[in-house]
Amino acid sequence: FLRLVTHEGRMLNDAESLQVALPALRDDDDLTAIVQAPELAATASAFALWCCGGDRVATWGKTGSGGNSTHVQDQLKSVQHVQATYLAFAAILADGSIVTWGDPFYGGDCSE
Repeated sequence: FLRLVTHEGRMLNDAESLQVALPALRDDDDLTAIVQAPELAATASAFALWCCGGDRVATWGKTGSGGNSTHVQDQLKSVQHVQATYLAFAAILADGSIVTWGDPFYGGDCSE
């Protein structure tokens, strides 16, 4: 959970490798590494790990309890917080929107 920031203040995203950024850097340019503390939330049988402001949530455990978030990963941008219920997760994003996954009877489906 490390983010790199260029001398212009541009934060490199997870998909952008250092090799992609290197050609634009000069010998006297600085890169700053920011360590982000991961946060963890848990349902009765699944876990979610994320960093505030990140674009990814790592999940594992029983699929029906929120252990599989692959169907919502593309929506998880600028995650501010993840809250767990007994069998579901809700991610609050920077724009105020909420993304949920897990058991629909415990809040895992907010599509309606």
